[in-house]
Amino acid sequence: MKFILFWLTLTALLTLSVPSFSQAPSARTSPNPGEWPAYGRDAGGMRYSPLRQINAANVKNLKPAWTFRTGELETYEGTNTKEKAAFEATPLLVDGTLYFTTPTTRVFALDAATGRKKWEFDPEVYLRQDLSEVTSRGVSIWPADGRRLPKRVFVPTLDGRLIALDAKTGQPIPGFGREGSVDLRTGVGNISVTSPPAVIGDLIVVGSSMGDNQRFNYERGVVRAYDALTGALRWSWDPIPRTKDDPGADTWRGASALQTGAANAWSIISADPERDLVFIPTTSPSPDYYGGERLGKNQFASSIVAIRASTGKVVWHFQTVHHDLWDYDNAAQPLLFTLNRNGKETPAVAVGTKMGHIFILHRETGEPLFPVEERPVPASTVPGEEAFPTQPFPTTLPRLGLHQVEAWGPTAELKAVAQKRMDRLHYKGIFTPPSFQGTIVSPGNVGGMNWSGMCYDPESGLLITNVNRLAAVITLMPREKMSGAMKSNQELLRAETGYQAGTPYIMKRSYLFGQNEQGIVPQTTPPWGTLAAVNLKKGTLEWEVPLGFMYDVAQYPDARQWGSLNLGGAIVTAGGLVFVAGTIDGHLRAFRTQDGSLLWEAALPAGGQATPMTYEVNGKQYVLIAAGGHGKLGTKLGDFVVAYQLP
Repeated sequence: MKFILFWLTLTALLTLSVPSFSQAPSARTSPNPGEWPAYGRDAGGMRYSPLRQINAANVKNLKPAWTFRTGELETYEGTNTKEKAAFEATPLLVDGTLYFTTPTTRVFALDAATGRKKWEFDPEVYLRQDLSEVTSRGVSIWPADGRRLPKRVFVPTLDGRLIALDAKTGQPIPGFGREGSVDLRTGVGNISVTSPPAVIGDLIVVGSSMGDNQRFNYERGVVRAYDALTGALRWSWDPIPRTKDDPGADTWRGASALQTGAANAWSIISADPERDLVFIPTTSPSPDYYGGERLGKNQFASSIVAIRASTGKVVWHFQTVHHDLWDYDNAAQPLLFTLNRNGKETPAVAVGTKMGHIFILHRETGEPLFPVEERPVPASTVPGEEAFPTQPFPTTLPRLGLHQVEAWGPTAELKAVAQKRMDRLHYKGIFTPPSFQGTIVSPGNVGGMNWSGMCYDPESGLLITNVNRLAAVITLMPREKMSGAMKSNQELLRAETGYQAGTPYIMKRSYLFGQNEQGIVPQTTPPWGTLAAVNLKKGTLEWEVPLGFMYDVAQYPDARQWGSLNLGGAIVTAGGLVFVAGTIDGHLRAFRTQDGSLLWEAALPAGGQATPMTYEVNGKQYVLIAAGGHGKLGTKLGDFVVAYQLP
């Protein structure tokens, strides 16, 4: 038996006097057709391009146009950065120039036609500090509304800074903050930023990233808005109430509940300039797997929260998980689109979750546009814990990801090993709380849908997303019994540890994978990764196909039907194509939007754990992806940006 080897840890951002956001934004609300000026191309993250030069008929002819190397791996020398580094950036294209960041937040500007470097900026992040993640999903460009002002590149860093650069020169803007930089850690603590901020009018709205399983009282998960010209703080919003009089405080019970940390927004924030709204995807409070210090529903955590950009006030909120005990962060960017159904057009936001649930909400009110109901879920068996008795379930939209957990192995012997392991664990379906026995959490914290997110084709009404089908195993242990348990259980010894200081319990996390001398062996039924399309005109699953492979296809021909774990999202084009990489096998692929058939694939020089983009310059359409691998996922590391075009 021969496997593709990888290690799965999966622990698893001018001195002109211009009026602030109170001034109405420009009338231009959509990008120029050939550009990709925001992470999701538009401020609402549809990741849809109207370009059609590359289409279903000719995509098989795509060839590399140019390759650029950042030299990033050299910066890791003498540190343990390789173990955590992931090149997850999606470059932006504005005025013929590509802008992107490396995992350590070095910024590059390239000529989009040739890949020639125009400038480079190094914020000199100190890599020997304790960083939970070493990644950056990219930069943001201001202004984003068509005004003819000198453009700025906003760079959030791993060490908690927000830097403004001149888009033409790459030099810091002296009039922004202090010599071009704002310190985001001031008054908050040891945070990072791994995703580009939202730009709305003259505001830059930024969240934060942090590790959240080592203690209960982590840093505050505040979201803040800064003046794009001066760097002055305009407003700050904390998802966790800090006094008993704050909104939602009655949903946080316990003597220390209001000291809880996290519930932060580490993923992409969406913006709707026309409605003066930003959409914040919040996460689980800390720690992820025990909530005895924060009993209750925990309002605003694990939610989508619409905030009035000009004031910082909450307009509406929708909670995707009550009293989150499973690390079910809202990791995907909220996707803003117009729902065209039954002859009616409605402004909507699509929410894809790690549970594999899809919620479609009215953009102005937060009301579900497809039915959602509260269903009873299993109770906790852990003293001090009170799992919330119900959870929200979409009733008509399809559920994606792994929900039925069944033992699997490539041989009868390995399947028996998997079954024996599962028989020892606690499992009563989705939302089974962590336990002393060890609980199967399915889907696991990697998804379902993760930060890879979704894309939407307005022509067909298809919402398209790549999906993981992975189960985690979560075990809680009384703190005083940990050493004894480690001696008697080698499986627990090898598992990831979350110390959860300030609570009675220590957490151990692993996954339903086995390991032998030949590599990692999945223990649940394939496919382990898929690409799926949901028809939002009908509310049904249009198609779902395996994505990538993890086994040697020469020895296991069926491996292409088994799919792959994946991190890195999809885009869709008017040419009838979906482009996606993300898989363990290191390929960029093109699928037919209509039916999910595979039309083209190309091996990348390193792992493609990033969302691709497409653009047009000098009359030619390009498809581009960052290929630098993912240290925790175990794909090949590199420092490549690769562009493809038709001959």
